[in-house]
Amino acid sequence: MKQRVITAVVALIIFIPIIVAGHIWIDIAGFALGLVALSEILIMRKKLLVSAEAIISGIGILAVIAPQSWWADLPKFLSPWYIVYLFVLLLLLRTVVSRNRFSFDDAGVITLSMLYIGIGFHFFIAARAVSLVALLYALFIVWTTDSGAYMIGRKFGRNKLAPHISPNKTWEGSIGGSIVGTIVGSVFWYFFPIGHLSLGVMILLTLIFSVVGQFGDLVESALKRYYGVKDSGKILPGHGGILDRFDSLLLVLPVIHLFGLI
Repeated sequence: MKQRVITAVVALIIFIPIIVAGHIWIDIAGFALGLVALSEILIMRKKLLVSAEAIISGIGILAVIAPQSWWADLPKFLSPWYIVYLFVLLLLLRTVVSRNRFSFDDAGVITLSMLYIGIGFHFFIAARAVSLVALLYALFIVWTTDSGAYMIGRKFGRNKLAPHISPNKTWEGSIGGSIVGTIVGSVFWYFFPIGHLSLGVMILLTLIFSVVGQFGDLVESALKRYYGVKDSGKILPGHGGILDRFDSLLLVLPVIHLFGLI
């Protein structure tokens, strides 16, 4: 527990100034977090971090994460997604030249990982580009939903939510977490509004984002259960890996964008 608290304090001391400063600092943070998260999946997949597929997917995920403004001066026929597709083609070519030591399944897992992680951190950068308030809104929903689910589930949890992938999660904790996340997120929005939506609509959207965040957590739990690991990585002592800490946010931020708030 002590190690967990120390890690959290140190991480916040580093993380908070970065999100407050924004600009190039948030870009660097998004790229770094994305690369580390991708490396965690490569390791779970038992792929070397110094390999052709690691280099191809590493550059590919940077292209996915890169802010939209970075592509503004490219010729029109070179859309960002076309460039990303070129890296997917390189992964497919790798299946040929490796004589199936790198398989089509491997290419599929890595491509999905590039999109899952890359799009999440792309909108991490995009949210901060809109405003610090927009990013904090997402973070507060995720953090308070997670904390609320843990505390309420620990005290009142009886009915298992998804025992096959995350045996400690309960329906009581999940519902309680969403209530806490919705209240905190809505109060934050009330004092620091984003867009011009009514309070009622924003409460409903905040609830949706809170639920989506829990799905993000479950998705990563399913991933770890499939590969038989407890944590996605060890970079954060007591907390696991980057995927363990950002799993909810990776789904929440694209959905917030889908509703036009970032």
